[in-house]
Amino acid sequence: MVKSDDTGKLVLRVALGVLILLHGIAKIHGGVGFISGMLSSAGLPGALAYLVYIGEVVTPVLLIIGLYTRPAAWIVAINMLVAFWLVHAKDLFVLGKQGGWALELQGMFLFAAIALAFMGGSRFALSSKYN
Repeated sequence: MVKSDDTGKLVLRVALGVLILLHGIAKIHGGVGFISGMLSSAGLPGALAYLVYIGEVVTPVLLIIGLYTRPAAWIVAINMLVAFWLVHAKDLFVLGKQGGWALELQGMFLFAAIALAFMGGSRFALSSKYN
């Protein structure tokens, strides 16, 4: 019998992985020059921008297949914290037009990643080492 906890973790893992991966695919097509510029403006090496490919391409694929789920989820969470810092800091305490948090999408990505980092990937994950 399938445990609903495992099914819920699978849904969360695949949803987060696919949604973050779409951002990574956009960066593959458009490049990371704008991220490099933001990092340079913050006094950091622009070359660090290439780490976004790990956070938005490699780790989402790992989440989708359920391999190294916990470390992959932590990397996504760190990636989101960097995005909050570099891109969204000005909107941290802003409400949107409909009354919700202006950063609710980014917040959901962050907290879904943290939840997966604590829960693991489920028995439907490719790797059971980190479940």
